[in-house]
Amino acid sequence: MSPMIISLAAFFAATMLIVGVAALMGMFNTSKAEDRLAVMTGRKKELESEGIVKEELFREGRAGVAGMLSGLGKRLEGMSRLFQQADCPLKPEVFFGVMGLCGCLGFAAMAITHAALPLLPAGALMGASLPLVWLLWRRKRRFKKFGKQLPDALELIARALRSGHSLASGLHVVVEEMPAPISTEFGQAYEEQNLGVPLEQSLKNILVRMPNMDLKFFVTAVAIQKQAGGDMAEILDKIGYIIRERFKIMGQVQALTGEGRISGVVLMALPIALFFAVYYLNPTYIMLLFTEELGRKMIAVAVVLQILGAITIKKIVNIKI
Repeated sequence: MSPMIISLAAFFAATMLIVGVAALMGMFNTSKAEDRLAVMTGRKKELESEGIVKEELFREGRAGVAGMLSGLGKRLEGMSRLFQQADCPLKPEVFFGVMGLCGCLGFAAMAITHAALPLLPAGALMGASLPLVWLLWRRKRRFKKFGKQLPDALELIARALRSGHSLASGLHVVVEEMPAPISTEFGQAYEEQNLGVPLEQSLKNILVRMPNMDLKFFVTAVAIQKQAGGDMAEILDKIGYIIRERFKIMGQVQALTGEGRISGVVLMALPIALFFAVYYLNPTYIMLLFTEELGRKMIAVAVVLQILGAITIKKIVNIKI
């Protein structure tokens, strides 16, 4: 049997194992287990039990793999918050399906280019990680845009307060006058307080969705002002001024650390680029890293050192202000 067939069989076996584990996790759902026990012990009427069984079979058959992926997505609470923070247009089950498809494409790309056997799972892993990288990039871009919009939003709320509006009305002004994402987040807070949620709690909910330090200043100021009183418009003006000054200092820091950040990118990408270059120039030479015990140890040490180097460079160039 050829190594290509063995690699394909191993990849699809691992995929089926993951799907099987997800299916078993779904089978142990508490509410479904209680319904099945009730039917088996005869505590429900016969017709009702038959209706439950038929409905359960129809629902499980209709859901299929999408239902298993959906159940897996519901169990990943951190991922659900990540989807919310990134404002992802895809549902979790669709996103995981795209990840699987990209993994298969990465595996196929390595197979078409006649890559070595150890590189086939690496290609699948790289392909499957691309949607997650896109999601994290979308989340980071949304956080950055929200942070830039926050000073203008605070000044807009301050002007609304000076003209006689309440703080809730000031949030509504931000919703009407400013673009997303800040209009979306403040709009959700405005709707929550209209439904009876305290304004402080609705603002804290924004902080959960958008973990921004400047927003935390605003939420804390609102909570203190509600208890101790004070000129809220003046407080918001000062917070907006502080945020703008921080942006100026951050720009200077970015300019001063630009060389270090570029050096970090080059140092991280250079070993990987050289690996692929040497592999396509002389595959026999580079395959010693996979066939020999010492070569595998060198790869493990190189990966650990790459990670430590990336963390060190990030600590050096990321200056908190």
